[in-house]
Amino acid sequence: MPEKKIKYDVIIVGGGAAGLSAALWCDELELKTVLLESGAEFGGQLLRVHNPIANHLGIETVNGRELRDVFVKQIENRQFAVRFNTEVVEIDAENKIILTADNQKFSAENLIIATGVRRRRLNVEGEEQFKNKGILESGKRDYALADGKNALVVGGGDAAFENALILSETAAIVTLVHRNKNFRARPEFVEQVKNNPKIEILTETVVRKLIGSGRVEAVELESLESKKIFERNIEAILIRIGVEPNTNFLRGKIKFDKQGYIKINHNCQTNVEGIYAVGDAANPSAPTVSSAVGMGATAAKTILLGARTARPPRLREQSKKFR
Repeated sequence: MPEKKIKYDVIIVGGGAAGLSAALWCDELELKTVLLESGAEFGGQLLRVHNPIANHLGIETVNGRELRDVFVKQIENRQFAVRFNTEVVEIDAENKIILTADNQKFSAENLIIATGVRRRRLNVEGEEQFKNKGILESGKRDYALADGKNALVVGGGDAAFENALILSETAAIVTLVHRNKNFRARPEFVEQVKNNPKIEILTETVVRKLIGSGRVEAVELESLESKKIFERNIEAILIRIGVEPNTNFLRGKIKFDKQGYIKINHNCQTNVEGIYAVGDAANPSAPTVSSAVGMGATAAKTILLGARTARPPRLREQSKKFR
């Protein structure tokens, strides 16, 4: 029988820390499961963490990829199905049917959404054009690319300030631009940046345009206070203006908060029976690896608990093994 016609107990959308934890626990509880990952490998946001991870209980790693490797090693002998390069574009919430970009359909008794978040974009002229041509992915990974150059960091939180400090080690000068007067970053980071002679802070200022021929050479800025528009010679830019959840394909299907994060209860259940959400896409207040892992386990256990009274009969029998 073709894979797309199999009826699963659980479909997991997303292969980051939360999705992998949910998959491990679903397999542990003997639930027939398939994990759909839009990328070519597991990891999600972990693959974009280039700093050491020392706050996930039980292990410390040099970066997110190393922690991802630990997770993958643990699940390599599990029996759940995996489909990489599989982008979910639509769901039938009532019937628990998922449609992918390549027109495959997957159906299950339960769905676990673990799609995580993505970094916010400036959405200005030149941003797409200069991707990987002066726009840096990470201060930690790409600090050598700013060597001797004028760098710009956009944002006002911890990530922006940390990256400004990292880039200042190699860059000629770092300009930190923030649209507000006050910062979200921790006071210790703000103090370090303010005391760094190689970092200039521009508050109430926004980026309007990236300029260059072939790669970034300058940026057009606007002072929100004076409305003055001016240019700075900038050869490297790092954008850290927060994240937003990967939930667009769910709009109109389940309830979101005002920021687009999925609303859930303490058992990771959404407002639609049989649909759960775990990890950063449903956890704006505490988006950590540890919370993602815990939420994945919670959803799987809740599914089995619900199966004691819910249909189909096979799941009811399955749940009796783990009482």
